[in-house]
Amino acid sequence: MAPRFAVTYFVRAADEAEAKARALDIALEQTVEIPRNAVPSGYVEDEILGRLETLETDPAGRPGYLATISYSEDDVGGDFLQFLNIVFGNSSIKPGLKVEDIHLSPGLLQLCKGPRHGISGLREQAGIGQTPLLMSAIKPVGLTTRELARLARDFALGGMHYVKDDHGLVDQKTSPFEERLRACVDAVGDANATTGGKTRFVPNITGPATAIIERAKTAQELGAGAVMIAPALAGYDVVRTLAADPDFALPIVSHPAFSGANVVSPDCGFSHRSFFGTLHRLMGADAVIYPNFGGRFGFTRDECLSIARACAEDLGGPKAIVAAPGGGMTFARVPEMRDAYGNDVMYLVGGALLQEPNLVDACRRLVAAVYK
Repeated sequence: MAPRFAVTYFVRAADEAEAKARALDIALEQTVEIPRNAVPSGYVEDEILGRLETLETDPAGRPGYLATISYSEDDVGGDFLQFLNIVFGNSSIKPGLKVEDIHLSPGLLQLCKGPRHGISGLREQAGIGQTPLLMSAIKPVGLTTRELARLARDFALGGMHYVKDDHGLVDQKTSPFEERLRACVDAVGDANATTGGKTRFVPNITGPATAIIERAKTAQELGAGAVMIAPALAGYDVVRTLAADPDFALPIVSHPAFSGANVVSPDCGFSHRSFFGTLHRLMGADAVIYPNFGGRFGFTRDECLSIARACAEDLGGPKAIVAAPGGGMTFARVPEMRDAYGNDVMYLVGGALLQEPNLVDACRRLVAAVYK
């Protein structure tokens, strides 16, 4: 018998009988996808068919139950996307089902090596100890390469550890990808020469499937400090492929664009922690950007802290990654964020800095506020 991994689902149901029936349906749908009385006896029934392991009322008080279902490693076949398909393939289309937690097995830990650098590697690259990281973004789309490079230089002069592309910057005519990459790497390098800092530029490599790997390799060749990808747009296995590529060594920053529908429903999709925490670590992201509580996107404090905990908890192999909450953060929010997240966090502040009359001075004030 092969080892098994498990997934805990929230199952919306009026009573235990309905919850059990729905859970057993998940076990069928996610594996054999045929009626129960048609499942062949022997290996398919004993090994491949999902097993309902536990069923309990939801401790959060939602109208439903938590069902834990185990699956055989044999069904994964060494394929990361098949693993995701088993976790929540067809059942993701059904209402009232939500992935709460993913419980790993030895085979999955071999398949999903996780991030190459993690939070410790990002800190080492930035030249800091067990303290928060700082990131900002050049924007908006429509500025010229020269204007964006000037912003990158000012962010670096002000003390940001990482300066990234806005997620909307790709290969527009106003600032083509490679032109912008070269200019911003040079601008950040010039700032580092002035300050003695170690700021790194992070280009957005999200794009056509045929271009992503090429852009990643170009970023590495031209001196970028990391790359950023939106997995929900580019594909989850793209991140895992890059993280496992022996010829690619840069950290990977994940952006949440296009992923909202996976988490915003109270009883469909994924829990915040399983999606932004567990899955992104299994993909191989070194930092995961997500909307902070109190910003413009509506995530709650508990949801955000659950992500941060999932970024750091012991999974039995994959390194801890850095939670990078952002989205409408301001100077006034720094004490609240420091109290909530402690040191294992990357402050992502963009618009609040760009609206200041002196960007370099604003960045320095942010650095002072974070390290106060």
